[in-house]
Amino acid sequence: MSAELLVGIDVGTYSSKGVLVSLDGQILRQHVIPHGISLPAPGHVEQDAEEVWWADTVALLRELLSGPYSGADVAGIALSAIGPTLLPLDREGRPLRPGILYGVDTRGGAQIDALQAEIGEEAIFAHSGMALTSQAIGPKMRWLREREPEVWARTRTLTTASSYLTFRLTGRHVMDHHTAAHSMPLYDPRARTWSAGFAPPVLGDRGLELLPDLAWSEELAGYVTAEAAAQTGLREGTPVAVGTVDALSEAVSVGAVNPGDLMIMYGSTTFFVLVQEAPTPDPRVWTVGGAFAGQHNLAAGMSTTGSLTRWFVDELAREHPTGEAYNVLFTEAAGIAPGADGLLLLPYFSGERTPINDPRARGVIAGLTLAHTRAHLFRAVLEGVGYGIRQNIEAFRDLGADVRRIVAVGGGARTRTWLQIVSDISGEAQVLPGRTVGASYGDAFLAGRAAGFLGPEDLNRWVKIADTIQPNAAPKADYDRLYGLYRDLYVQTRPTVHALSRSAG
Repeated sequence: MSAELLVGIDVGTYSSKGVLVSLDGQILRQHVIPHGISLPAPGHVEQDAEEVWWADTVALLRELLSGPYSGADVAGIALSAIGPTLLPLDREGRPLRPGILYGVDTRGGAQIDALQAEIGEEAIFAHSGMALTSQAIGPKMRWLREREPEVWARTRTLTTASSYLTFRLTGRHVMDHHTAAHSMPLYDPRARTWSAGFAPPVLGDRGLELLPDLAWSEELAGYVTAEAAAQTGLREGTPVAVGTVDALSEAVSVGAVNPGDLMIMYGSTTFFVLVQEAPTPDPRVWTVGGAFAGQHNLAAGMSTTGSLTRWFVDELAREHPTGEAYNVLFTEAAGIAPGADGLLLLPYFSGERTPINDPRARGVIAGLTLAHTRAHLFRAVLEGVGYGIRQNIEAFRDLGADVRRIVAVGGGARTRTWLQIVSDISGEAQVLPGRTVGASYGDAFLAGRAAGFLGPEDLNRWVKIADTIQPNAAPKADYDRLYGLYRDLYVQTRPTVHALSRSAG
């Protein structure tokens, strides 16, 4: 067999996934490896780059390239991962500490305040097209410089998860434009390049030489080295795409690549990617680049959604195995009427990203009575996420962004109960692709682009829509009223939960 297969690898928050795909989009093999996260301190969320990111990548490749397949069959590979994350490397490219995760890690609050005081909020927004939030990597770079000076002194490269994996395969440090945009205030989205103007407040006396090269996700990063080939089973010289964050590859995987397409990824967090013809910057959300050269994206993200249901299962459904517990809980929740009999939940269990951008927000459950059951609580969890999704969609439309089609994807999108709740709350239809493998499938397509085998139009052959979730009219009035209460509840409880957040460290 000639080299006509494509590999996609995605390293997510709680698992890593790999697929082996033919040039026409048929999945030949796939494999999943679960893993965890580390919570070393309140607000700190980390993963080990060597023991999780790279080890999972090697294990997935060894599994995919076994039996009837080998590295000689692979025409190209692309990798995505959680992001934007921060990983410092030494001069040999070795990690100096665990990776600091994306917006669920809220450690950079003091550094955000300092950067805003030194540069100015308006100046940062004017330069970056985004406000500084827990999603931003610039403040976490400053945190590393201030809080871990020994690590900082040894750092020669500041990279992210997908870029680190691409480096391990190719020996080249390169980052995609989508991820780089979150390194504000170091990235200039107009010039599509690193910018030294605001570097000193972030990097101190270090310069932009700490940062990787820049390229588009679909471009060629380099080729598999002899060392990487020996570890992974890939063929030396195999083309490697630049890659990107998992959410952007997820959008590619379901064909959300045309202006007006909004992908909602129901994962450990909920992530939104809206493709635009022209950017519409707003401090509530994120203005970033797309996967394909020259594209504009508007992005947003909630901090705790799938991970909230996972917490619920682990803490309140221990009598069932995990997979069975989800089935039980979703069945129970489907039997509860909209509104959960007066329960309302704010899903801010790890702070919240867009559109409130409040790392000190916390989960709130309001309206509990002795009549409420576990089923009511789980229904309130699903509805709380639904209200947050509606708030993000409304934020897009408030700033004039054009949302024409919503595509649902991710683990939560396999549960019709949750999708129907979201459509009923938001009043929005959601289309479902026939194949929802996830970001790894989008990675495989990016691999085909980088290797020169696929054009953008080939995505139409890879992705077919199978179903549409239409909103029900009956619960609209109740959900509209509860949505208003949801927004009020955050404002009214904010002083209390902020005080509790400070008291917890």
